[in-house]
Amino acid sequence: MSLSPHTTPSGFRLPSIHAAPPFFTQQPNPATQAVATEQWSRLILSYAKHRNLFTIKVEDAQTTGGDWDEILRNDRINRKLNTSYLAYILEQMERSCRLAFDPPKQSISAVLYWRTPEEWAEVLHEWATSTGQLNTILTFYEIIEPPVPSPLSGVPMSILRRAINLLIKSNRAQLIAVADGEGVRFLNGSTSK
Repeated sequence: MSLSPHTTPSGFRLPSIHAAPPFFTQQPNPATQAVATEQWSRLILSYAKHRNLFTIKVEDAQTTGGDWDEILRNDRINRKLNTSYLAYILEQMERSCRLAFDPPKQSISAVLYWRTPEEWAEVLHEWATSTGQLNTILTFYEIIEPPVPSPLSGVPMSILRRAINLLIKSNRAQLIAVADGEGVRFLNGSTSK
């Protein structure tokens, strides 16, 4: 089989390296492994963005028919990522701030940052502005489960909280206590930091 890009059933274009059997095996040479880890990191994040996936678990490497099958396995070359290698990749991604283990103090399940928390803060504020939500109190649920799908639909609570906290620091949001817990009011505010 030649090393060439491949388009998955979901329309995601896999890089040619995905057709190389060694790509699915942890490499003994540290320099080679660093390059492979970077390639896996970019692949995981771009695929997550393509599929609007926010979480990954070490067990996804072994789950047949799961959300991550298209990239964590390659049936054309009879290869799949094993759980220990995926765990290693996720730990490296956490070190480079590309994900956060959620819940904290474990390394099995993670929330992916295919957008940085700062980028999510901008998306959140732009959404609030474009939908006329400035100076309106919204619950967190209304943001992540809006009646009309938005770029924030389904975003994990941990990402939403980080984005809101960044907006609070730039005077573009404030937390408000509401009957069902917490809410947020978006403000025009300054974007200077």
